Amino acid sequence: MSVKIRLARRGRKKLARYDVVVADARSPRDGKFIEKIGTYDPLTVPATINLDETRAFNWLMNGAQPSDTVKAMLSYRGIMMKKHLQIGVVKGAITQDQADQKLADWKKLKDDKIQSRHDNISKSKQDAAKARKDAEVKIKEARAEAIRKKAEVAAAVAEAPAAPAEAPVAEAPAGEAQA
Repeated sequence: MSVKIRLARRGRKKLARYDVVVADARSPRDGKFIEKIGTYDPLTVPATINLDETRAFNWLMNGAQPSDTVKAMLSYRGIMMKKHLQIGVVKGAITQDQADQKLADWKKLKDDKIQSRHDNISKSKQDAAKARKDAEVKIKEARAEAIRKKAEVAAAVAEAPAAPAEAPVAEAPAGEAQA
């Protein structure tokens, strides 16, 4: 029996959420499974991955084959690296302490990289919000200036002395028509 670690779709139309399941390769995508080991929500930014790492590692070591998407998720979480190092320990290439240290160093670098990316995203959002606010302030000041000038013109017209009435234009008598 071939065992796969793959995604099972949940959620409604256009709002997909997935369960990370261990299933027989012959069973349908959303059908019967052996064990649920986590969830995956691709709609959040960044995507939310919740895994039981010990169960995933145990299934990998027992021969379960991950799908491409699940393999990427496992690599992201360091489970594939842990499997690689554990195979080295089993073969005698490195000791368990060395493998644990390498994994800890790798996870620290990965966490730092993720944290810096989150910081950059939040900083860019803050910069964009500040730029929008500055643009709004400039527009508000321009509108206030236009209103002030309009009020000055209205006040100048009201204060100006009334212009002398012009002499009425003499009209030609009705009998004389232009030829």
